[in-house]
Amino acid sequence: MTVTLTARGAAMLPLDEILAGDCIEVMNALPEASVDLIFADPPYNLQLKGELHRPDNSRVDAVDDAWDQFDSFKAYDQFTRAWLAAARRLLKPNGAIWVIGSYHNIFRVGATLQDQGFWILNDVVWRKSNPMPNFRGKRLTNAHETMIWASKSEGAKYTFNYEALKELNEGIQMRSDWVLPICSGHERLKDDQGEKAHPTQKPESLLHRVLVGSTNPGDVVLDPFFGTGTTGAVAKMLGRHYIGIEREESYRKVAAKRLGQVRRLDAAALETTLSKRAQPRVAFGQLVERGLLRPGEMLVNPRGMAAKVRVDGSLVSAEHRGSIHQVGAALENAPSCNGWTYWQFKRDGQLIPIDVLRQQIRAEMHD
Repeated sequence: MTVTLTARGAAMLPLDEILAGDCIEVMNALPEASVDLIFADPPYNLQLKGELHRPDNSRVDAVDDAWDQFDSFKAYDQFTRAWLAAARRLLKPNGAIWVIGSYHNIFRVGATLQDQGFWILNDVVWRKSNPMPNFRGKRLTNAHETMIWASKSEGAKYTFNYEALKELNEGIQMRSDWVLPICSGHERLKDDQGEKAHPTQKPESLLHRVLVGSTNPGDVVLDPFFGTGTTGAVAKMLGRHYIGIEREESYRKVAAKRLGQVRRLDAAALETTLSKRAQPRVAFGQLVERGLLRPGEMLVNPRGMAAKVRVDGSLVSAEHRGSIHQVGAALENAPSCNGWTYWQFKRDGQLIPIDVLRQQIRAEMHD
């Protein structure tokens, strides 16, 4: 891997590239504090003993590749500590990491995350709507995997697009149990022999939710176990930069072909619903200063009760005076009131919420 330098000698990131080699060595060669998010799907260390067969005696294509095999739990733990240390070094101060795993490894990974200073934000259960059955009938069907979402440190201001995830979930707060299908059908990539290109290819729907919820357009997303490139494909589509690390040439070949076919969405499609806290604050008085509402103009509440706009941006009704929120609360005999959605003004015989004017000012700030 070649890391280029700027005129000042600062290392530049190899954005939107698949880097060949051992993930720990490659990460240690990248510039410190340069990545916004890491999505990691490390080896599961399944400890399979022999082949697995279906009731009809056909062989199950399970994860039995060399990259998933470790001599002992101690060897796996050493590997986990090494790659997580390299990953934490790469994260920006407000960066975050997602790690996905099965019951074979996720608890060991979680403990190491905490030992190294990461701060766990959530564990998310990906419940597979179409899991592989348990063919031997000796255990419960393993129908889920666990993802750990963690910030680089306690108190870090990580990215969380709450409103965007809420919109994805039909206006309901996103929960920590996600029901999504495993990768199958046309999405399942095949090699030149028509076999599965990767045994643990993740569905794009899973990465879509992760990246929409915890990154913004232009962010840099690193996947140290790139495989066939699901993270990169979704990142590219969503206007994020990706860096993939993969030591297996066969996977890199499939991933490169896949990424060459992905088109980035246009700017309008990439916009998401912003958190109300993230939107610029607009004082009601600005509407008056800008002439969008005039002193003396009447505002009307849902019950037809009126209040007059004053020159300083306050309201006065028959019995109350104060801000748009205070007067609204007083009229409703309520402890609080959102005046922006409570009051309306009249234009051309139509009643219009005053929040329309606030959004107009916010749009001008954005432009």
